[in-house]
Amino acid sequence: MNGAQRVAKEMFILAIGAIAGIYLLNPGAGFVELIPDALPIVGNLDEAGAVAILITILRYYGIDPTDMLARDEETDENDPNTIHMPEQDEWRG
Repeated sequence: MNGAQRVAKEMFILAIGAIAGIYLLNPGAGFVELIPDALPIVGNLDEAGAVAILITILRYYGIDPTDMLARDEETDENDPNTIHMPEQDEWRG
């Protein structure tokens, strides 16, 4: 891919991300709505799609928002804020 194609691709990705972000911010308070939110079940699918697009674009640029939801593998058993779950063998006594 040459330089001009790469720049065009990056501009397209950023434009789609900006449109999805503006759609989620919804500055018109519902003025532009692809699927009306009053429809049961399907009313929020357009917002879900915009969130999926934003997460995909962020991951494309190396930012993974799902990492914030990951648990730390190491827990300190002496930390009073850590809940210790007993192993299955400890349940039997």
